[in-house]
Amino acid sequence: MKRSNSTYSILVLALALVLLGTFGAQAQVLYKPEPADNPNLAGNSAWTAVCASAGFNEYFVNFRWDPPMVESDNEFVLELSDADGYFAEPTELARVSDKNTVFDFEFQFALPTDMRGDNFKMRVRSTSPAKTSPASDAFSMYFIDYNSPLLISENGSGTIPSGGLIQLCGGGSVTLKPHNIPNAESYIYNWYRSGTLLATKSESITVSDPGMYYVELDYGDCSGSANTLSNTIEISTGTSSGLAINGATSVEVCPGDTYNLEANITGMGLTYTWYKDGTVVSGPTVDGSTYTVDGGATGFEGSYAVEIDGAGVCKELSEAVTISSTGSFDITVNNEENIVLLPSQTKTLSVGTSADSPSYQWYKNGSPITDATGSSLVITEVGEYYVEVTDNGGACTPAPVASETTTVVAPDSFEFVVDYVGTYTSCESVDATLSLSTINAVSENGAKTDVTADLQNSFDYQWKLNGGNVTGETSKTITLSNQEANGEYSLVGTVDAFQASSNTLQVKLASNETLQVTANGTVLCEGGEPIVLETTKDLTNESFQWKKDGTVVDSSSESYTVSETGVYQLVITSNECPLVSNEVTISAFDESLLVLDKTQDLIIVEGETQTLTASGADSYEWYDAGNNLISSSSYYDFTEEGEYLLIATFGTCTVSKVITVTYRDMFAIPNVITANGDGINDLWVLPNTYSRDPNVLVTIFNERGEQVFSQAGYENNWPQSTTSFNKQSMIFYYKITRGGKSLKQGTITVIK
Repeated sequence: MKRSNSTYSILVLALALVLLGTFGAQAQVLYKPEPADNPNLAGNSAWTAVCASAGFNEYFVNFRWDPPMVESDNEFVLELSDADGYFAEPTELARVSDKNTVFDFEFQFALPTDMRGDNFKMRVRSTSPAKTSPASDAFSMYFIDYNSPLLISENGSGTIPSGGLIQLCGGGSVTLKPHNIPNAESYIYNWYRSGTLLATKSESITVSDPGMYYVELDYGDCSGSANTLSNTIEISTGTSSGLAINGATSVEVCPGDTYNLEANITGMGLTYTWYKDGTVVSGPTVDGSTYTVDGGATGFEGSYAVEIDGAGVCKELSEAVTISSTGSFDITVNNEENIVLLPSQTKTLSVGTSADSPSYQWYKNGSPITDATGSSLVITEVGEYYVEVTDNGGACTPAPVASETTTVVAPDSFEFVVDYVGTYTSCESVDATLSLSTINAVSENGAKTDVTADLQNSFDYQWKLNGGNVTGETSKTITLSNQEANGEYSLVGTVDAFQASSNTLQVKLASNETLQVTANGTVLCEGGEPIVLETTKDLTNESFQWKKDGTVVDSSSESYTVSETGVYQLVITSNECPLVSNEVTISAFDESLLVLDKTQDLIIVEGETQTLTASGADSYEWYDAGNNLISSSSYYDFTEEGEYLLIATFGTCTVSKVITVTYRDMFAIPNVITANGDGINDLWVLPNTYSRDPNVLVTIFNERGEQVFSQAGYENNWPQSTTSFNKQSMIFYYKITRGGKSLKQGTITVIK
């Protein structure tokens, strides 16, 4: 049967409605992303963990979605959670904009280099419309930034024991630690003992139980592919042999004498290592069970111990024996270690000693000085001087002890070193103090000797600025506090026929002047008055720059008219240093800056007051319906119905808000009246909202739908007569409209 055109149109419309119900009324469906195989690797399958590295970091994720279609500007974004599976601050892995008509596709991504964990999840977010897929399953994801075998040693010293064996005797312990990985503390570790995984996860482990110990980096499911398994160290335990050093534990030795130390275990072909104050002094030596302490050697005093090692015994260290010097004494040199001797000068060298009955002999350049046998010596020549002191009393045979050497030189020249005192920063500090820090005596061969303490009070000083003398500055210190003093400073000094010059120090002091920038507003709005930045400082002869967000935007105008939001400053170059003003932040205008504490549509009870308060603006103006200014406060007390205008000013910008005030109906529209002429409830009285308003039309219909009353600005005057009611009870219908829009409708029952 042939359909008519009208029938065909109806079918097309029905089909369109079905399609609208199927697609138009529902949102897109985003499915959770799934791991996908890598099309660039032959025979590959979907990954189960991400084990990325610098050598390989290419992974794929499959994503599906269902229509309706997304917007043309939509982008699909692949996001990664944190290591605990939370998306509070997701990491973007990939973003595509060319898949808006493809319902099944793959994302390609690379794992960020700082990702390590076992509970990462992924999700896909669309931007237009904004929707988010469910999260994926949790996966291990590790970026393997270190993938070489670890090397472990005792305390991470780098020394792997011979054969990988460490013996522990008498219940001791040892700490193992990798020594070939940078930033070792930033990783998590898997420690093993004889194949059993231990609980320790830190970079070091302290052990006392025997076993085979090794470690790898904990990369979760990626640990095996990281290839970080370390060498193995075997820990064995044994019983102490009771090693000790024969004799007393504290021995006094006369200077120049010797003393033999002997271990109590001998003749077993063992290896002996002797220590003084923890440092090896002999060995390891097979059968070296003795060690001779030489009391004639400087610094022979100390704590001596021996260690044994070898087949059949546990490696063991003895308790220490303390060797001290009897009859020893101290010599104190009372002068500087290095002395500069000027022409015609004399210097006195002296020493003090704790010897009971001392005698002295002074030496110059290694040879004794005739008749120089006192505790002090006056010198007039350069050379190297020291004194030998002999204690002629006590238990030991006298042995002379030499003091430290004093070097006396004649200078070829002098040099000064000056430096800043305290904290000084160029173009930031407003004052600076410079001072002489070192005086060096320079020999013919260029060798320098610090003679500051000896000669700093002997020189006459003069400070120079840019090569010229600074008037009145003749001490070794100068303090500067004025920008006009900026420049290069040096210090010269004279003593006898010598003149010394210093290095040069650059001084650039900041101005202590405050540079203030003002603006006639800080909120930029379209159509508003321009915002102008100004300063009271005269810029006529100044080098200056207006800057926005640190970038120069003008260097010629003494005031600057703002055209963009940002942070503005004025910088003046003053004596080679910048003088920087305060910051003026110009923000974009936003009507939300104006905040009202109540809605713009106020409902008040007639005869009462409702206060509306505004905040956020610089100033406020309230106008009534006649455009009369009624207040300039931030609030206004409303007592009457009507429309009011609030104008709030933000710098050069304004926001206008219309405030509508209406009376609250204190009673409902009545639906029953008694038109019996007794003066009570005879009239249908409406609330103020609907009565006496010329814009409100009240129309009443009888039960047959015939209009019986119609009045704009209803005066609460219906019915005007009771004679038209011919029944004891009659039903009427009313409709209240404003501008053709229905406000209320219902029934009125009239009882006679």
